[in-house]
Amino acid sequence: MRTLSRFFGIILFSTVLLLSCKTQQNSHRTLGKTGIESTIPAKPEQQLPSKPIPSAAIALQPLNVDLPEIPREFRGVWIATVMNIDWPERGTDSWEKQKKDFKTLLDYYKDLNFNTVIVQIRAAGDAFYPSSLAPWSRYLTGKEGQAPATRENPLTWMIQEAHKRGLEFHAWLNPYRATFDLKTESLSPDHDFNKHRDWMLKYGSKYYYNPGLPEVKSHLTAIIKEIVDNYQIDAIHFDDYFYPYKVGTEIFPDKKTYEQYKKAGQSIEDWRRANVNDLVEAAHHTIKSSKPWVQFGISPFGVWRNQDKDPNGSATRAGQTNYDDLYADPLTWMKEGWIDYLIPQLYWSMDYELASYRKLNDWWSNQSHGTNIYIGNGPYKIRDNADVAWNNPQEINNQIHYSRTLPQIQGNAFFSAKSLFSKNQDVAGLLKEELYNLPTLPPAYQPTKTSRIEHPRVLVVDSNPDFTKVQLERPLDPAIRYAMIQGSDDLGQLSNSHIHTVWVAGSSIRNLEVSSLNTAYLAIRWVDHFGRIVSTQVFQTPKKSRP
Repeated sequence: MRTLSRFFGIILFSTVLLLSCKTQQNSHRTLGKTGIESTIPAKPEQQLPSKPIPSAAIALQPLNVDLPEIPREFRGVWIATVMNIDWPERGTDSWEKQKKDFKTLLDYYKDLNFNTVIVQIRAAGDAFYPSSLAPWSRYLTGKEGQAPATRENPLTWMIQEAHKRGLEFHAWLNPYRATFDLKTESLSPDHDFNKHRDWMLKYGSKYYYNPGLPEVKSHLTAIIKEIVDNYQIDAIHFDDYFYPYKVGTEIFPDKKTYEQYKKAGQSIEDWRRANVNDLVEAAHHTIKSSKPWVQFGISPFGVWRNQDKDPNGSATRAGQTNYDDLYADPLTWMKEGWIDYLIPQLYWSMDYELASYRKLNDWWSNQSHGTNIYIGNGPYKIRDNADVAWNNPQEINNQIHYSRTLPQIQGNAFFSAKSLFSKNQDVAGLLKEELYNLPTLPPAYQPTKTSRIEHPRVLVVDSNPDFTKVQLERPLDPAIRYAMIQGSDDLGQLSNSHIHTVWVAGSSIRNLEVSSLNTAYLAIRWVDHFGRIVSTQVFQTPKKSRP
């Protein structure tokens, strides 16, 4: 059984024992269980300090104090931009209003103690960032291909705002959807529909990229590389739209491509699944070859296969499934190690007859294959669904309570942002009061190779009523992603104080600054690109003015 109450009990107990804990050392050490080999090698400084440091200065020594571990649980929210579902409210809004609305959303979920935002930056062959591979999105600017009226890069700004609040930013892409309707006259000349008409297949009321074409896979991986190389994202995220959900008896028109590219004896169903697998594998290699610490996550439809089709499937009667209808095989992705996390979308109530949230949690928990599993929850259905179970304001809390009992389930994500913001704030209040009352960190990841990380050494702590500045002896190791800083006049309460997150994103800076920390004691946890705490330090600070 895994509950956060157990973790928080450990925190309170550990705080009482703070003064009896072992010293944090700033010397050569190896943390074998984490795969981190931390040391302080001699190497040239990468930039000059902001002000001269006496050559004889000696780094501050940490106190004889250990801090308790911070609990880990993924708490994510999808921010959907297609059709302006969550943000922006309108593409025609001014950039300043859009910024204000985005910050309001971030502040709201930060106050609820969430730790991750999953933001849709490619909805239908478009982009929420300047790109040579896709036109600007109409959902951002009101007209496809029209740049926003700002010199700021919207994606860079969004990532920075999320990081300021200690929120991970997962860049959500819809790979195969090319248009959201058939009104192609409104598409930009730079849209792939107009540049590569031979890539497009019409199905139902939309156009899709043809998943069977090698040039489509190359194009999509180039889009991923452009994002990973140029932005400080924490993850690339795909949703559940692979081959489209079936529309009546209409047949997806890819038979010609199948005949051209199929292998001997390969059925069209297996060929389609192979196409999706090839994209997922290529995306994985594209991401990891550029930045190994950037995660790759997918949120598939909640049912892999029904038991009536496969004895290994779930005890469900879903009308469509990943394997048989969307030609997506999440089990293969996990077995092959192509993804870092999976968020199956279980948007049903606890005991829904056709697809029970409870039964599907059990099933996915047993299918993780070493991959982090988070559960996708559907608060958009609260008080707005034929299933009367959603009339109960405790339905979401009951679901999370159950997910926490399963050792392989490590968190939850919620679709979508406005469902707990524009409405159902009473449910959000219950969530914070009963389950999300304290902050957590998202799960950490292990690199495939042992990484050498230089422990930061603090030289000066300069505190006054307005700010606290931490000056380092040497530039930060670029492998450090952020610092979590806490201050208190009571050493016994230090670990319970507010956490100030300073995101450095791999830069080799020598100064960190937070506002309004004029306390007798200071704690700093240094976190690397993979989310691991590589060093924890506690200092007594020389306050310039005492209360």
